[in-house]
Amino acid sequence: MSKRETYPIEIAGIKRELRLFEIKPGLRIAILNILGDTELVQACARELGKKLKDVAYDVLVTAEAKSIPLAHALSVETGKPYIVLRKTYKPYMGDALKAETLSITTNQPQVLILDEKDRETMKDKKVVIVDDVISTGSTLQGMRMILDKSNATVAAEAAILTEGDRAQWMHIYSLGHLPLFTE
Repeated sequence: MSKRETYPIEIAGIKRELRLFEIKPGLRIAILNILGDTELVQACARELGKKLKDVAYDVLVTAEAKSIPLAHALSVETGKPYIVLRKTYKPYMGDALKAETLSITTNQPQVLILDEKDRETMKDKKVVIVDDVISTGSTLQGMRMILDKSNATVAAEAAILTEGDRAQWMHIYSLGHLPLFTE
């Protein structure tokens, strides 16, 4: 196996080498995978918690799966509960809300689902959307659609990193920015 090219980055005082992957001809992105990286997740939650300290909100919301550890750690850090929008429907989820989006990493349609039990938790609440990396904004759009359907208000959007068009993400509470790698 050949060694994959990486992009060095420092996030919340932690250094990592992010592997580069081609997502379409001539375009590569640096992949941040926080699953299992407790040191990075905790450091990011601490720093994002500081950035969100003046935001008035009731609950954190994230999409399954890579951002779950961040939402959990941020919940512990801030004392706010979190809700996970699932990607597959299970019968126990009852009268769930659904929204469809297109993921840049899978290049496939992605469904986001709000469990019936969480609909009441979200109703009329101020929410902070949490993600690991915001690139095209498609997951954000799907989360916003569900929040709108549940009568929740987006108080803020937060991510470890943004990617691509930096100007598009100036409103995001983030800890850094990734370039796109084009040939």
